Amino acid sequence: MGAIKTALEIALERTESVKSDKSSIDQFEIKQRGKKLANTFLAGEADLADELKKTPKDQRKSLKQGIFDVLITQITLPVVKEDKDRLEKAGKGLAVVIDGSQFSAMLKQLIQVVDRYLQEASHYEQAIRQQYASRLHQKEEELSRRLGREVRIDPLQDPEFIAFYNQHISALKGNYEPVIEQARAEARRMFEG
Repeated sequence: MGAIKTALEIALERTESVKSDKSSIDQFEIKQRGKKLANTFLAGEADLADELKKTPKDQRKSLKQGIFDVLITQITLPVVKEDKDRLEKAGKGLAVVIDGSQFSAMLKQLIQVVDRYLQEASHYEQAIRQQYASRLHQKEEELSRRLGREVRIDPLQDPEFIAFYNQHISALKGNYEPVIEQARAEARRMFEG
């Protein structure tokens, strides 16, 4: 009859061939430092170019990868105008870790597309509000009659308006999302190239 092994012995046998690779652990930690640095940069508290200069050459690739991983997620369609500033800041950070002037030219075009999107979104919102105004007015009159006092409804508190608004804004976003995806893909290609 064979010997019965304890769970510890089985676990030790299975992990015997696994050795920790100090180099890969160090690179992982440097990449994590890059991610923190990118967030600090977005908060306006770090200079990426300066930090990269201070970093030893053998660690720069991992540091850049961590920075890139955070900043590329910021390339999105803005929800509000202030998001454009965040996108521009992320773009400037990406320009530091992506070698070449092609990215800067692409970023400039992307900012122009985002400006156009924000203008169209503003026009869409105005048109949606105008188109929905008569329906909202009917709701206000009905509620005023029921309650016996004047009622004003904020369109953003009306579920029907929100659904109507989202439907139309989603159509607009659908026109611009492919441009954002393409910009991210191109930035990845430039970074990896």
